[in-house]
Amino acid sequence: MPKITSIEGRILYNSRGSKTIEVDIITDNKFLGRVCAPSGASVGKYEAVSFPNENPEESLQILKNNSQKFIGLEASDLKSVHDVLKSLDKSSNYSEIGGALAFAVTIASMESASKSLNQPLFQTLSSESSFKFPYPIGNILGGGAHAGPGTPDIQEILICATGSKTIRDAIDTNLAVHKELRKVLEKEDPTFTNGRGDEGGWAPKLDNEKALDVSTKAIENLGFTLGKEVSLGVDFASSTQWDEGKQKYLYDRAGFENSSKDQIEFAAKIIEKYKLIYAEDAVHEEAFDDMAELTKRFPDTLVTGDDLTVTNKNILSKAIESKSCNAAILKVNQAGSLHDALEFAEVANHNNVKLITSHRSGESTDSHITHIGLATKSKMLKVGIVGGERVAKLNELIRLSEHDLICGMIEI
Repeated sequence: MPKITSIEGRILYNSRGSKTIEVDIITDNKFLGRVCAPSGASVGKYEAVSFPNENPEESLQILKNNSQKFIGLEASDLKSVHDVLKSLDKSSNYSEIGGALAFAVTIASMESASKSLNQPLFQTLSSESSFKFPYPIGNILGGGAHAGPGTPDIQEILICATGSKTIRDAIDTNLAVHKELRKVLEKEDPTFTNGRGDEGGWAPKLDNEKALDVSTKAIENLGFTLGKEVSLGVDFASSTQWDEGKQKYLYDRAGFENSSKDQIEFAAKIIEKYKLIYAEDAVHEEAFDDMAELTKRFPDTLVTGDDLTVTNKNILSKAIESKSCNAAILKVNQAGSLHDALEFAEVANHNNVKLITSHRSGESTDSHITHIGLATKSKMLKVGIVGGERVAKLNELIRLSEHDLICGMIEI
């Protein structure tokens, strides 16, 4: 099996122009695995810390000081690579070395191993003999922490071509709706500047309901039926509205407040009216019982935990016990290492919690999460619609469609 012969890192920049870390791992002196870590803007309080003291250079120095500890390890032995990282960091959230370092090292190691084995990364990560594509889902209209003042409080309105039979058709449909939405917005507001948020969704000055209405109009203008060929999703990112002191959700842009009960009804109304296939973080990150109520009321919607579950297998187990969600986001850098994330995926799949592998708002141009989505049997791949760092993941899906191990689209 391939052994690590070299490991080094460098400071690069993500899609928001923030510093991040990239790691190169070479096995057998010739097989390069290279991974650049992303970062999020809407961050759960229980997810891995990206960098110690918010300092990427500190993570890079830790890697340089300890590079010899990785030399000689089998690159495909993910647990061994993970164990070396944990020997350097005894914290529960990678606050000493940085979750971004754990992310980059573990995925780079597996990529190098896959090259030495002459197989795609998704195949190296899984023992399955056949695979199906997750449905791409992406942000067509953004607000909240991903866009500026005047935009909706709701962080993301998402599109998913639920009627598509091929991955290319799904991508083409998502792109078509995104383009049509621009035309709708320009008619609604001739002064619209075509501004976009972090993930490529349009960022207009609209309230929450109007934003959902124009998104629906774009779908219908193209001849699609909402909830059939094309479905909407919403990332409420409700933890960004939650005020712990007041015990209320503060929708400053829209000018109203919700009690916990009001928030459940607020989310329920949107799920019902817009036939959502996907509803993420409809309540704040510690409201397990409130999420459970929504999950029970909407069994045909992917009621999804992100800040609620933060790619943490222990927190996911708590959510499963309380029946708080029927779907969960998988973000490797929330967990830290790829080993941590795959353990999370195993718990989810064993308990019929559907996985959505996701990008971050501050992304790199790497496409590794496309492979991770395939390997973990994710139902959706949440990677955006446009922007080089988003399209890189979608283009990788097209390349992988040529692989004979992949047969069609997964069932949501």
